Amino acid sequence: MAYADHSQGSSRTISIVIVALIHAVLGYAFVTGLGMKYVKKAAEQLNVIDVKEEPPPPDEEPPPPPPDQPIEPPPVVAPPPIVQTPAPAPPIQTVRTPPPVFNPVPVAAPPPPPAPPPPPQAATRATPRGAPGSWVSDADYPSRAQREERSGTAGFRLEIGADGRVTNCTITSSTGHADLDEATCRLLPRRARFKPAKGSDGQDMPDTYNGRITWRLPE
Repeated sequence: MAYADHSQGSSRTISIVIVALIHAVLGYAFVTGLGMKYVKKAAEQLNVIDVKEEPPPPDEEPPPPPPDQPIEPPPVVAPPPIVQTPAPAPPIQTVRTPPPVFNPVPVAAPPPPPAPPPPPQAATRATPRGAPGSWVSDADYPSRAQREERSGTAGFRLEIGADGRVTNCTITSSTGHADLDEATCRLLPRRARFKPAKGSDGQDMPDTYNGRITWRLPE
């Protein structure tokens, strides 16, 4: 390839020189006034020159390909795991601690409060003024109980003040009828009168009186 390039370059150089000479001669002929005869003759002589370029050398044949070799597959590389699962935590072992044994310490009970002093005993009890049977009459019989022909005996306790008047009435045993019990404790405090009780010092003092009253239908 180096030889072919050199020969081809020399031929071109010669052609360029010849063309330059022709132009110089023609220019000179025009300048000096030479006749067309010389110009034509020079042109004919120039046409006779035939520059032949040498054919380029044949291309070199490429070397034969190497024999086929088995293509080994690329090694398979596993991609890294996207999610990494954490390792399980070690199991927690619970140790059951037995509950503490509670031994209650006996605590002594506080002593009971002292009993109140007993009420002073009357040397002389309170006594009714007049007959207790006169405290209730047939006219006091509740009208509804009379219409329904109801009767019964009521037990009562009267609290008597130092002046001999009844301060409170309590039914201790019922007649079995609320209206008869209510009439008993409504009438007795207003009608019963007592001689007050006297203490050991001879002074009047409060006392109680227990009794019974029977409600009978009037004849």
